Amino acid sequence: MTRTSALVSFILASGSVARANVLRQAGIDPMIAVPDVDEAAILADLNANGQASPADQVQALAKAKAEASLEALPLSTTGREFVSSGRPGILVACDSMLEFEGQMQGKPHDPAIAKERIGKMQGHKATLWTGHTMIYLDPTTWRVDSYSRPLAKHSRRVNGTASTTIHFGHMSEAEIDAYVATNEPLEVAGSFTIDGLGGPFITGVDGDPHSVIGISLPLLRKLADELDVFWPNLWSRSSRG
Repeated sequence: MTRTSALVSFILASGSVARANVLRQAGIDPMIAVPDVDEAAILADLNANGQASPADQVQALAKAKAEASLEALPLSTTGREFVSSGRPGILVACDSMLEFEGQMQGKPHDPAIAKERIGKMQGHKATLWTGHTMIYLDPTTWRVDSYSRPLAKHSRRVNGTASTTIHFGHMSEAEIDAYVATNEPLEVAGSFTIDGLGGPFITGVDGDPHSVIGISLPLLRKLADELDVFWPNLWSRSSRG
């Protein structure tokens, strides 16, 4: 297979500002396509016959988000922007969950749940699992109008997971209350961030620190290579100097 030599568009199937910022800092200006999936239903179906492994759980969610974004892309503004560019592209979907004491934790949503989780994790370590699905998009197989859908069967795709160990510092009850009151931990996996207000309470990371933010750059580079995409071709023109 011939390695892609032209500039390659990057479509991020996520509404996460943190993930988009990681990519921009790495020289990539992503287009955004936010997927609509029922994460709870996907996990319930996956675990119906027994608890799936952490890697399988985050990968199942990443795959579902990628497929949902791919299906919705033709009639979206992002899809029109991609096709009009005339470039090949990759669509990337991600999901992250925290494994603590054998239990998988997604977003807490509720302040009481976040407070309970943070109280238990302080002074301990946990594993952040991230699943990625990457789909190669050939613009010559796509049309964007009200009648056509993408030829998804011709879209090559690869999957991968990464895990990172996070060490949590000790927090006073007042610090936990103050952190939860910011609402920051409510919509992030494991009730913690490393790139925001939660950063000072994390004492160490073993593994890829970008993975803790929700997107692993080394894993993305590996997956891009499997699709014969030259990583520097993902850099925006402004990043090339």
